[in-house]
Amino acid sequence: MSKGRTILASTRFELTIQRLAQELLENYGDFNNTCIVGIQEKGVVLAKRIIELIEKENIKLKVPFGKLDITFYRDDFRTRKEPIKAASTEMDFLIEGKKIILIDDVLYTGRTIQSALAALQDFGRPDKVELLCLVDRRFNRHLPIQADYIGLTIDALDEAYVKVEWRNQTNKDRILLFAAK
Repeated sequence: MSKGRTILASTRFELTIQRLAQELLENYGDFNNTCIVGIQEKGVVLAKRIIELIEKENIKLKVPFGKLDITFYRDDFRTRKEPIKAASTEMDFLIEGKKIILIDDVLYTGRTIQSALAALQDFGRPDKVELLCLVDRRFNRHLPIQADYIGLTIDALDEAYVKVEWRNQTNKDRILLFAAK
């Protein structure tokens, strides 16, 4: 893959995550009857960072958190040349009647979110589901799905690729855009 162009570097990256955490605090306060669910794998990384900021702001708060694997809910599960490696689902609570904040790093076609919504149904029927994404590629949707909380909106051609790098994996927080070939 060619070298990507940095569109959001460490300082602004951190400010963006802080803003998203602050929006959730403003809207959910004590997180009563509210859970955060990260989509494996990078949605979990983002969710943990946001929860860390929320709980740092209010040290008495313990936000219920789950990790959701959508591997077997994907519509392309059986059409791939190589098998998809499943991650673990870790949700030690039912979501029946609760508000769910579903978190993923990049919203592209909407298919990942559709799969996540289907997977959530195995844990109950939530009162409400809201979506938080760090990056919204708004002109590439295949399904009518939109995020309620967005860190950054990017308009990119279908062939372009957006990559989020995390400091715990690459020593840098940044978002890269790789141009279409």
